[in-house]
Parts: sequence; structure tokens; C-alpha cells
Amino acid sequence: MKRILVGYDGSENAERALDFAIELASKFSARLFVVEVIDLTLFYNTGILPPLEATKSLEERAKKDVKRAIEKAKSKGVNAEGITVEGDPANSILQFATDNQIDVIVIGSRGLSKVQRIFLGSVSNKIVQESKVPVVVVK
Repeated sequence: MKRILVGYDGSENAERALDFAIELASKFSARLFVVEVIDLTLFYNTGILPPLEATKSLEERAKKDVKRAIEKAKSKGVNAEGITVEGDPANSILQFATDNQIDVIVIGSRGLSKVQRIFLGSVSNKIVQESKVPVVVVK
């Protein structure tokens, strides 16, 4: 295990996933990739372009999140780098994993109820179902 991806969005669950991924990367002397996806699919699915200010604000927040996560990983001695991408979160994470020969994906659980999962699905569920590499879902 040399390349670990953690899906990150600054949330409490993502923070737990980051902590787990840092520990895993440290244990295996692996490289950690922190990936935050800027999800504008709601706008695109409705045919409405997001306001430029909203897009810039989301990009700035994502870059700050990733920077903070990288600093945390590096403070623990982990070789880490981060990236922000725009798109559908699950698809973007899966594509990054494929493009970068990731060995394991670590993601936080969103904590949806059974009813919510039926209607909304979840990023973690889609990644678990479609990933070609092991996935760790941290609760």
C-alpha cells in the first residue's frame, strides 16, 4: 500500500476519515492524496449555470480545506499532496483513483438514514460499489 486517497470536504466525518488516512499512510510509509470535489452538479443538472461568485467561493473554501488537511498530514510526518476538482464527488474520486494508481480509498460516511439512502444514495455507497480498489468508510 503506497498510494492512499482520502476524500475530504472539511466536515466532521471527513475529518475522521483524514485522521484514519494519515494513520494508515504513516504506518505504511505511503503517499497521501487529499481530494476535495467541488460539487456543482445540482446546477448543471437543472440547466442553470452557477453564479461566478458562488463558484469562486466554493473553490476558495475547498482550497483552504485541502491546505489545512495537507498541513495536518505533514505535521504527522506523512508525505501528502492535495487537489481540488470540480464534478460529481463519487465519479471524480473514482477517476482520480484510477488515473493515479491509488491502492486504497478512505472516505467518511455521510450518516444518511435508510430512507435517505434509498432516495438520495450516497457518495460513499457509490464509491464502495464501483471502486476497483479497496475502500475504507470511516464513521
